Amino acid sequence: MRVDARGFTFEVTVGGPTDGVPVLLLHGFPQHSGEWDDVVPALHAGGLRTYALDQRGYSPGARPTAVADYRIPELVADVVAVLDALGLDAVHLVGHDWGAIMAWAVAAGHPERVHTLTAVSVPHPAAMAHALANDSQQKARSSYIALFRKPDKAEKVLLAFNATALRKMLGGVGDANRYADPMREPGALTAALNWYRAMSRADLAAVGPVAVPTTYVWSDRDIAIGRTAAEACAQNVTGDYRFVQLPGVSHWIPDAAPAPLAEAILARAGGTA
Repeated sequence: MRVDARGFTFEVTVGGPTDGVPVLLLHGFPQHSGEWDDVVPALHAGGLRTYALDQRGYSPGARPTAVADYRIPELVADVVAVLDALGLDAVHLVGHDWGAIMAWAVAAGHPERVHTLTAVSVPHPAAMAHALANDSQQKARSSYIALFRKPDKAEKVLLAFNATALRKMLGGVGDANRYADPMREPGALTAALNWYRAMSRADLAAVGPVAVPTTYVWSDRDIAIGRTAAEACAQNVTGDYRFVQLPGVSHWIPDAAPAPLAEAILARAGGTA
């Protein structure tokens, strides 16, 4: 379905029982709402109604061109506005990768809209800041961001030779074409990369502690997020907190391990709405 909010049109995939407790699913880079396709059947069987959002830059009708339009406060405001447009007062919130950063920020800034949080792969921004300041391995893991923040150059590198680098980056998702091909549409990859280009320490630091019940799901084969950042996450949650580690799984948890991820979401969301 299409949802109009903040002057844009967002694509939202809806499923599950019409009377189910709502769950909002936020995807990461360079994916889209389809990354939840193998996760939602179990959530529906558990009685949850899912709303998978194609976020700003990924929905063709929500693709402004200015880098500043992709700052974290703007992206958070999108999530809240979409909830308003859907008539959802509060949801179980789930996010992966950049979607996890959005989920952390929404839960911290708008706890009244969030029953529970399940963050996947990427920890609280303060945990990342801690790891980047204290762990040389995390600095190395995050070095790719420097390329992503370079206008034009990142697009050329990632899309060269039929998007070979982009497809290689997506190794472990199964069919990488389902994510790489949409990024080849005019303006799509630039919009997605603008999330990185608009990122600032000030906006990340503004994400405070999270008080809602929270589960953080991390995989030990994640090339982007190391153990130091993962284990520091707990220090930034004041509500009930669970850390779920998936051994032998890559960064692309929703694609690579949908069953255990769905189990973690259901364990967190069950009976708490």
